[in-house]
Amino acid sequence: MYSPEEKIYIASVQKSRQTKDDFMKNDPSSPFKRDSLSHFSPLKYFDVDPDFKFTSVLHEFDQKDTVIILGTKGEERKTVKFGYLLWKFRGKEYRINVYKGFTRSGQEYYSIWFTDRTTGKTTYHVGRYIDFELNPDKNHLYTIDFNDAYSPYCSYSSSYSCAVPSKEDFIDVAIEAGEKSFHD
Repeated sequence: MYSPEEKIYIASVQKSRQTKDDFMKNDPSSPFKRDSLSHFSPLKYFDVDPDFKFTSVLHEFDQKDTVIILGTKGEERKTVKFGYLLWKFRGKEYRINVYKGFTRSGQEYYSIWFTDRTTGKTTYHVGRYIDFELNPDKNHLYTIDFNDAYSPYCSYSSSYSCAVPSKEDFIDVAIEAGEKSFHD
């Protein structure tokens, strides 16, 4: 069913998931260690599916607007709508935004936030995230892997507030890849 390369890829994703479980269970900075009311149990995932991995160049917006994204506790967060990626799945093209944000200490980071047809059903009701590392080469071909999609810390503990994807960040397909909802 899977090629030797796909089997190696699947094993690497599974190993990464085990590493994340070990972190969540044991690391002092884990939300489960920082909130005594949150109790760890292994995270739940969809089976690894190579069809949810794609490549795209980053299409930077000419006008990079600062937009307000709400946090799960209602606070406003300023972020920059930086660009978007295009990907094809089952014969249809989809678009996903890339945002540039800043930590409290002023360090910039890039992220993808999204909801899809699994949101609130089999995945966290607020949405999921994929980390994004900007490459200075404008022609760089990025690999985006929905098998790496994860739930934010607020899905494990109410002590955290997380960015809420906007309506524009809805992808009209069931992305049955990555992390499932922690609480059933």
